Amino acid sequence: MNQLPPPISHKIHPTALNARTISRLLEVEFDDGKRFELPFELMRVYSPSAEVRGHGEGQEVLQIGKRLVSITGIEPVGNYAIKPIFTDDHSTGIFTWEYLYWLGMHQAALWQDYLARLQAAGYAGEEGRDAIPAPKTGSKCGS
Repeated sequence: MNQLPPPISHKIHPTALNARTISRLLEVEFDDGKRFELPFELMRVYSPSAEVRGHGEGQEVLQIGKRLVSITGIEPVGNYAIKPIFTDDHSTGIFTWEYLYWLGMHQAALWQDYLARLQAAGYAGEEGRDAIPAPKTGSKCGS
């Protein structure tokens, strides 16, 4: 991933959470009055899981073919996070409230970063959003 904004360092708490499956958006409101609509695709391609981020700098895995991904369920993780279950069977990302807030605050820049990474990988325009991922082999982290 290219130069991304720094993480949110202050504690933040949600006041509302709603997954809109038809529009594929997660609506989340926070106690400071901020409200975000996070596309499921953005959440999936920036999942905080090892499958997406790898285990260190430079090990990130570009996610392709996620334009139509949806969420089939959301599990709470204590009082600090949620674990979305995506329609592509990805369910290992733990999204803290701070991370969701960060995604909301920076979604325009993150989206441009994602499209730039798709183009750098050889996908013209936005075709990487619809590309068919290669089948998974071996036993990598996550699912």
